Amino acid sequence: MALDASDDVQLLGATAQERCIFTFNIRDFLILGERYQEHYGIILAAQSSWNLSSLIAALSKMLSQTEAEELQGQIRWLNQWKG
Repeated sequence: MALDASDDVQLLGATAQERCIFTFNIRDFLILGERYQEHYGIILAAQSSWNLSSLIAALSKMLSQTEAEELQGQIRWLNQWKG
């Protein structure tokens, strides 16, 4: 996917590959999640709330505790896995 791909293209590309998408772009992806409800999951986080090590730890925890089917059509906050 091109580095300058629009938000729509990013979400639709992830959906075509049956992948969830992680983003700090909360405002736009909340809207897109409603527009394209057949996505494979959107994980949101406020960038200012994370340092790199806690971000990696939370993403790792999410991946180990969540089945792909649980995220289909869902918009979730990464804070859910912050520990």
